[in-house]
Amino acid sequence: MNLTENFTLEELTVSDSAVRLGLDNTPNAEVTENLQKLAEFLEQVRTLLGKPIHVNSAYRSPEVNAHVGGKPTSQHCKGQAADIKVQGMTPDEVTKAIIDSGLPYDQVIREFNTWTHVSFAETPRKVALIIDKEGTRDYA
Repeated sequence: MNLTENFTLEELTVSDSAVRLGLDNTPNAEVTENLQKLAEFLEQVRTLLGKPIHVNSAYRSPEVNAHVGGKPTSQHCKGQAADIKVQGMTPDEVTKAIIDSGLPYDQVIREFNTWTHVSFAETPRKVALIIDKEGTRDYA
């Protein structure tokens, strides 16, 4: 089911971990509504970057989230976050572009210099972080 021109519900809910572990990763109505908003936000990011976005992970049921080591408060469980990669751009370039854009992001996190975590919220906090083997710190 298409949520937007470039993002589907299936793309934002697929989970290899859920399949491997036999866990249900079906979003409820509230989460599906958030996934619609997430897809709309990702369209804005795609337009900003001028390139397609590959979603590594978006929605995770609380059970899937726990199995992959996510925090219980993760916005992934609410359908408000996605971990993305953009071909031809480093995670640092993606992170910096989002920070500098003025887009209404809640969090943008360069994680392990491998992907970029982006999220939205009704009241965006504009938190920019780096998470890597050295720990968590503000994006500088």
